[in-house]
Amino acid sequence: MNKFNLSITVLCVSLCVEGVCAQDTIRQTITLDEIFTLADRNSKSLRPSVTAIDEAREAVRIVKNDRLPDIEASLSFSYLGDGTLMERDFTQVERAPMPHFGNNFALEVSQIIYSGGAVPNSIAIAHLQEEIARLNWKKDRNKIHFLLAGYYFDLFKQQNILKVYERNIEQTKQLLKDIRAKQGEGLALKNDITRYELLLSDLEFTVVQLKNTMDILNRNLTTQLGLDETVQILPDTTLLSRVLPLGDEPYWQGEAVENSPELKQLELAVQQTKHQDKIVNSDRLPHVAFIAGNHFDGPITIEVPPINKNFNYWYVGVGVSYNLASLYKTNKSASRSKLTIRRTQEQYADAREQTELAVQAAYVRYIEAYEQLNTREKGVELAAQNYAVIANRYKNELSLITDMLDASNAKLSAEVQLANAQIDIAFNYYKLLYLTGTL
Repeated sequence: MNKFNLSITVLCVSLCVEGVCAQDTIRQTITLDEIFTLADRNSKSLRPSVTAIDEAREAVRIVKNDRLPDIEASLSFSYLGDGTLMERDFTQVERAPMPHFGNNFALEVSQIIYSGGAVPNSIAIAHLQEEIARLNWKKDRNKIHFLLAGYYFDLFKQQNILKVYERNIEQTKQLLKDIRAKQGEGLALKNDITRYELLLSDLEFTVVQLKNTMDILNRNLTTQLGLDETVQILPDTTLLSRVLPLGDEPYWQGEAVENSPELKQLELAVQQTKHQDKIVNSDRLPHVAFIAGNHFDGPITIEVPPINKNFNYWYVGVGVSYNLASLYKTNKSASRSKLTIRRTQEQYADAREQTELAVQAAYVRYIEAYEQLNTREKGVELAAQNYAVIANRYKNELSLITDMLDASNAKLSAEVQLANAQIDIAFNYYKLLYLTGTL
C-alpha cells in the first residue's frame, strides 16, 4: 500500500471513530426558561409567524403609497397616413395629404386631497393587521412554550417514576433473596418465589416502557429546540422547590383580559371592521384631487388641412369626482358592514367568556394540585408504614405472601402518585400562564 492510500485509510478510520464518539449520549440539564429561549431562536414552528410580521409591515408601506401623488408619463412616435375627405353621402372622395411624422409626449400628476377617509382608514387597517400578525406570533409562541412545557414535565414525571420503579426493583430483588433463604430453611414455598419473580418481571418491563417514552419525549424536545438528537435533556430538579405564586382567581382573570393574544386579536378585529365600515361609507362622499399636466403633440391634426407643427400646453387645477351610483349601491354594503362589526363583537364576547371559564377551571385545578400533594405525601407515609409492618410480620411468619404483594403494590402506587403530584403543581401553574397569555 502506497503512502497516499495509507493516508486515506487512516483518515477514514479516524472519521469513523469520531462518528461513533459523536453518537454518544450527551446528558445536559436544561431549565424550562432555557427551553423557551431555545425554542424562540430555533423552533421552525415559529418561523412562519415571524415572516408574517415582515409581510404585514411591508403591506403597511404599500398602503401608505396611496398618500403619494400619481405620476404618469407617456411618449410615442407614429407614422400618419394621408387622410380622405368626402361628402356625408360618401361622394366626391378626395385625398387629404397629412404630415407623416407624429409625436406625443404627456406628463400628468394627480394628488388626492380628500377621499372621504378611504386612504387614512386603509392605512389604519394595515397597521391593525401588522399588530394582529405580532399577536399571532405571540399566540403561536405561547402555544409552543406550553407544548414544550408539557413535554418537559412529562419527561420530568417519567424520570421520577423511573426512579421509583428502580427503587422498587431493588427492594423486590432483596425480598426475593430473603424468600429464597427462607425456602432453603423450609420456611417458604416455591410459589412465593414465583409470585415475586412475576412481579419483578412486570416491574422491569415497565422500566423498559418508561425509558422508551422518555426517548420519545426527549426527541420531541430536541427537535423543537434545534438540538442534536444525541442530547439527553435532564429537567431542572430545583424547579419543584420553587415557591410558585398563588394569587386569587380575579388576579388570573385580569391577567387573561390584559394579556391574552386571542382576546387582543379579536379586539383589533372589531377595530378593523369599524375602519372598513368607514371605507364603505367613503363611497358616498366626493373625492377631491389636485391635478397637473403637460402635453407636447405634433402635428396639429384637428385643423384641416393639418398644421405640421408641435403644440405644447399645460394645466393645473382641482378635480372633484362623485360616484352617483353610490346613492343606491352603497346601502347594502353599509348594512353588511354593520353586521360584520356586530359579528366580531359577538365573537370577542364569546371568546372572553370561554377564556374566563378556562382560567377558572385551571385555577381550581392549580389549587387542587396543592391539596393533592398533601394527600399523596400522607399516602406515601401510610403506605411505607404499612409495608414495614407487613414485611416485619412476614419475616415472623405472621402474614402471607399475598399480603406482602398487596403492601408492595400499594407502596409503589403511592410513590408514583406523589411523584406525579409534585409535577402537577408546576404544570397547572404554567397552564395558567398559557391561558393568560403570559407564558
